[in-house]
Order: sequence, then structure tokens, then C-alpha cells
Amino acid sequence: MKRFEVDKNPIEICALSDSSLGQLLSTTYASSKKVIMVDENTHDHCLEYLLTTYTELEEAEVMLIPAGEENKVLEVCFQVWEAMSEYGIVRSDLIINLGGGVVTDMGGFIASVFKRGLDFIHIPTSLLGMVDASIGGKTGIDLGSYKNQIGTFQQPKGVFIDPAFLHTLPEEQLVSGYAEMLKHGLIADKKLWDLFRSLDPVKLVENEHLEEVIARSVALKVEIVNEDPKEKYRRKALNFGHTIGHGIEGVCLMEDPISHGHAVALGMIAESYLSFKRNLISQREFLEITNYLSQIVDYVALTDEAKKHVFELIRNDKKNDQTSIRCVLLNGIGNVKIDEAITEAEVHDALQCIDNVYSGN
Repeated sequence: MKRFEVDKNPIEICALSDSSLGQLLSTTYASSKKVIMVDENTHDHCLEYLLTTYTELEEAEVMLIPAGEENKVLEVCFQVWEAMSEYGIVRSDLIINLGGGVVTDMGGFIASVFKRGLDFIHIPTSLLGMVDASIGGKTGIDLGSYKNQIGTFQQPKGVFIDPAFLHTLPEEQLVSGYAEMLKHGLIADKKLWDLFRSLDPVKLVENEHLEEVIARSVALKVEIVNEDPKEKYRRKALNFGHTIGHGIEGVCLMEDPISHGHAVALGMIAESYLSFKRNLISQREFLEITNYLSQIVDYVALTDEAKKHVFELIRNDKKNDQTSIRCVLLNGIGNVKIDEAITEAEVHDALQCIDNVYSGN
């Protein structure tokens, strides 16, 4: 078992049956009602494993929410809150979020505001959820095309990461999570970046060191979150690739959704370009980053109109201040500069860079 803590709450990487989840359920939450949040995918592929592992969950209410980022909206939350009221859920009860980033983001938000806050536990089932979304206490839902515009900071009472769930994932979802792992290396640890890009994300589940690889990524995020839990300074580094990436994701969400990690990888290409143009990384570093990222995620063609819409979404990004768009740029591989102001012209050039990278220009 690999074990970490955020605000004294455990993060464990091991088989569920070897974790301390059972102890939590049978002691702290012995008399609590339990609600398990799942989407269609985790309902079909992961729920039975959880229920057969813990007899404490035999009478749990299972709450099915629709899968996909496009469903991470307030309307779905209203339906869940109404159902929780009908079930008689009170503040001493427990929410268990079994799923990927959408389930943990939305399930955490639903719990954090219902009756001014219920305890919740994350059991992430996607690679993205394991290394990023479930860790750090950020909860959130989308507002139209704007990513995570409504949310809270509330730490889960435990995060239990069982790599066995990764065998249920399609290739695209493995790559999506892998993009966030690569980001961790780019912003804080060049050796980690070198390690991760030496691996094949599609074959990651077959790697005999899978638990250790996940733990390396989790450890870095835990260190950052413990230092800066409310994203006042250092934690902002985790937003590398997310300013332009969220804009791309928001535009695609309206017609042909792409995974969060896919969008972040494209955002990292764009923001690496801005880092290069400002002489913060060398041309060799820029090509190293963009060549690798363009190999693992597909190209997304954006029309001129779509690119304008990307900028409109970026202008309303929650990371901005009153005067400018704020972005994280690399300052060499393994280091960053946060709160860098960028212009509309730079965003346009960065989006054009994505086109050039994939066309070979």
C-alpha cells in the first residue's frame, strides 16, 4: 500500500479490500446512511466489486447520474438533491463517489453544499480521477461551456485508489489521465516527465510498476495541495495547459466532446509555445514536449470562428483577474511561472501552433 494524507485524511493506493475504507464504514460511519454516486459506466463495471467487498454497503442508496462532461451541470445536481431529500439524508450521512473526474467533481460538489455540507469519500475509477481530480478538495460543475465555474473547496474524508479499476477503461480514458501525469512532471519534476514519456499510456495497466507510477504522480500533487490548499500561489501551477485547454474543451463540448485530458494536452502544446516565444523554454524543450504530446492525443481542427469562441471562453476563466487573462507558463521543464498575463493575439498564435504541430509546419 502507498499512503498519503491531505488535511489528515487518507489517500491510499492498493486493492480496496486492503484499504482502511472498511474501518471507516464500520466505525466513523457505522450509523450513517450511505449514498453511492455512480454513472452508467461505473454502475455496470465497478459497482458490484464495491458492494461485494463491503457488507456495510448492502443497504446503501445507489444514485445513478448520466455519464459525460456535458452532464456536469446544475440541473443534474437538483435531481440528486431532491432524491437525497426523499431518502432522508442528513448531515451525519456519507456520500461515496465511485467514478472518474466527472463523478468526483460533481459528487463532491453535491455533498459539499447539501444541508451545508456532508462528508464524502472518493473511489476514483479512471486514471484522471486517481492522479488528479479526486485529490485536493476541489469540487465543481460547469456553467454552460465554462468549466468548473461553480464549486467549493472541501476535502474528501478519504480517497481510495484501486488500480484494478483501470482495466475497465477504454484507451482514450487512459490517455486522458496520462496527460495530467505528464503535466505533473512538466511543472515540477523533470525526472518524472522523463519517466512518464518513456512509458506507453495504453499499456500502462500492464506495467508491473503501475502502483508505483501512480503513486509518484499522486505524491507530487499531494505535496502541492498540502502547501497551498486554497490555490493562493503554488497550487496554481497545476493549471498549466488548462487556460487554453479549458477553452478548447468548452468549444468541443457543444458539438463533439473530447476528454478533459485530451483538451489539456492540446492546451499544454499551446502554452508550451507561449513559453518558448517568451524565451522561458528552449526550442529543444518545446519540440520535446510538442512532439510527444502530439503522438499521444489526436488533432482537433478548429475553425476561425471556433478559435474566436475559445478566446471568449478563456476571457471568463476563473483564474483571471480584473484586468487580464492569467496563464501558467513553463520556465524550463520542471518549473513554472504563474499568473502570467496573455493577450488575445497570443492565444490566437498558440492555437495556430497546434495546427502547425500536427501538420508538420
